[in-house]
Amino acid sequence: MASHDKVRVAVVGASGYSGIEAVRILASHPFVELSVLTSEHYAGREVADVFRHLAGVDLPPFEELRADLLRGRADFVLSCLPEKVGTTMVAELVKDEVDVIDFSADFRLTDPVQYRTTYGVDHPAPGLLRQAVYGLTEFHRAQIREARLVANPGCFPTAALLALLPLIKRDLIEPSSIIIDSKSGTTGARRAAAIEQLYAEVNENFRAYNVGKHRHTPEMEQEISAALGREVAILFVPHLLPVTRGILSSIFMRPRAGTTESDVAAAFEASFAKSRFVRIMKPGELPEIKNVRATNFCEIAYMLDRRTGTLLVITAIDNLGKGAAGQAIQNLNIMLGFDEAAGLLNVAPVP
Repeated sequence: MASHDKVRVAVVGASGYSGIEAVRILASHPFVELSVLTSEHYAGREVADVFRHLAGVDLPPFEELRADLLRGRADFVLSCLPEKVGTTMVAELVKDEVDVIDFSADFRLTDPVQYRTTYGVDHPAPGLLRQAVYGLTEFHRAQIREARLVANPGCFPTAALLALLPLIKRDLIEPSSIIIDSKSGTTGARRAAAIEQLYAEVNENFRAYNVGKHRHTPEMEQEISAALGREVAILFVPHLLPVTRGILSSIFMRPRAGTTESDVAAAFEASFAKSRFVRIMKPGELPEIKNVRATNFCEIAYMLDRRTGTLLVITAIDNLGKGAAGQAIQNLNIMLGFDEAAGLLNVAPVP
């Protein structure tokens, strides 16, 4: 194992897609030691026995999830458990002064009424909702630096908000006109058996789902409304791609009268000039998911179409990278005072 001058990090729910991606990234992180990995399905087994791509990497075995097993063995916890599963444990860890990044949506929504509407239950720790920092790194670095609990954003919201917030902050668009059309790989639906995720259902197919009722919609509306200073509703249409990982989002909106391409360029430059993981495409280039696969990068392109009076922004991220584990580790680096890019500067495997 790594030397004990490194920060001890536990990954809870480590055998899910985002959890094992976090393990893969952190296994080579220069300042971190993976001290505890939990999995209800594989407790007692070596990681490489379940995930052979990690064979030869020095990792602790999977353990059952018990709060007492974490005490004294982890300085920092990444919780990769689904909504409503890890909420109470996360609250206990924060009370014990253990810093936590939560991958679920349990602490993303600041309003407990909205949480109940979206997830069908009362929040078990509503007092933490306004203490948690929404972990969209490029827009909340200062708050993340001081946080004890970070709510890692959803993959669809990350892809959309990186495109929208620079424009909203400069009042370049009509917020009520926003339409978000996103296509995701199948790992966005978690590592669980489901008929709609079967190979025969996904292969050679392309479909929309949860139109007008996707659970990420309130999250996006919350962050856009906070930037605006007033509530706004958006239309979000998610689709399932027959690929393993990646999200391509096409976001349509009406520009304010007089908005120019130079205004749009200036907005993105001002927001991301110092951002290591956001790449603004050159004129004529468009984002592709293959170029961000297995990375923490986001590609952004834009086009102001005067003929239709539409501003189009296209983004590409890896839903397990910038949309989950990569962004979480970017936030971990900030919380711990490391270089923001530590462990994250890998490039996409192409082809």
